[in-house]
Amino acid sequence: MENLPPEALLEVAAYFQALSEPTRLKILNLLRQGERNVGELALLCGFTAANISRHLALLTKHGLVARESRGTSVYYRIADESIYALCDLVCGNISRQMELTTQKRQAFVQGA
Repeated sequence: MENLPPEALLEVAAYFQALSEPTRLKILNLLRQGERNVGELALLCGFTAANISRHLALLTKHGLVARESRGTSVYYRIADESIYALCDLVCGNISRQMELTTQKRQAFVQGA
């Protein structure tokens, strides 16, 4: 991000904002297994097709997923596999932080 102009920083922030919603992360995880249509994703996520469609539109806008029309259905797939490397990096960091917090909590309880 070093030396990026303000316009580029806005794009980076919007990209991360697209990842800031748990439903969108769930959709990305489901698409990791292969392409799916809106109905399948709605059923697996437990939301309406309209809700899932709104999330997919945002993910598509930011280049995270791609869509393909087939007859009366639209199928979605991951457009850039590197999203999983980014998510795995963040998840690993959060897991380490949680582990440290648990260790600190246990040390406090044992010391009391």
